[in-house]
Amino acid sequence: MAPADVVEWLLDGDVAVAHQTTRDLLHRTDPGLGARIATESHGAALLAARRPDGHWGLGFYQPKWTSTHYTLLELCNLGLPEDQPAAVESVDLVLAREKGPDGGLDPSHRAAVSDACINGMGLRYASWFGAPEQELASLVDVLLARTVADGGFNCRHRPPLAPVSHSSLHTTVSVLEGFTSYLAAGHQHRRQEVLAAQRTAVEFVLRHELFRSERTGEVIREDFLVPHHPPRWHFDILRGLDCLAAAGVPPDPRMEAALEALLARRRPDGTWTARAWPGRTHVPSDAADRSRWATLTTLRVLARYAS
Repeated sequence: MAPADVVEWLLDGDVAVAHQTTRDLLHRTDPGLGARIATESHGAALLAARRPDGHWGLGFYQPKWTSTHYTLLELCNLGLPEDQPAAVESVDLVLAREKGPDGGLDPSHRAAVSDACINGMGLRYASWFGAPEQELASLVDVLLARTVADGGFNCRHRPPLAPVSHSSLHTTVSVLEGFTSYLAAGHQHRRQEVLAAQRTAVEFVLRHELFRSERTGEVIREDFLVPHHPPRWHFDILRGLDCLAAAGVPPDPRMEAALEALLARRRPDGTWTARAWPGRTHVPSDAADRSRWATLTTLRVLARYAS
């Protein structure tokens, strides 16, 4: 259980943090908190940056963190209500205008095989903001066709042009988050196949113990062991564990090393720090001396998986 002073500190932060703390750590329902995300602090700032044409930044995918794509993902991760009109309208715009030849989301509008990472993230926020199943079907079709033989996903896997044999944790978790959001919305298009692909992707993540090379057992990248906020498309162990928890994955011994690595990063005051990925953003990153988002997410993960 989280210390009371840490919970109070979380509740005193951005309204989106307070909303998720109340829901996930205190297990209480407060619809008023969720509704305030659209009118206060970071949620309000992101919505205020929306252009009259329904896009953010310079359009769907430029510049990276201030684009429509990443802003919708951030609003989804904040927990903006699913029926918020501006977000719903922008998702409809993306799905109507940003698909490429294969039916997946494609910033170039010309790629024969669209990017699995972008499709996974797009499926996540589009499902959250209530996109109709018929508009999501082509994203699901593209992702299912792009499963790598090892059970995961890789944005460089573009058969028949450029097939690969090993998946990426970055892409696999992006797709897993999309599948989880799609399934939670109750959609039925190829549902059993999505469930099967979700299981193989989970197994891929667990085989790597979330950060180890399957071949050598060494740490794949040192920054995998460091929480980042917002994670954007990047993988780290905190994002991975939170993704597994959201997908309903039960505790597994192969999570233990990642959990130990997170616990080792706890500060003496019971909070965690986070790093920010470089680039222009709409709102300041929560990545200073201590991070409310990293602390909330870690406590949520530990409540699910720590014995």
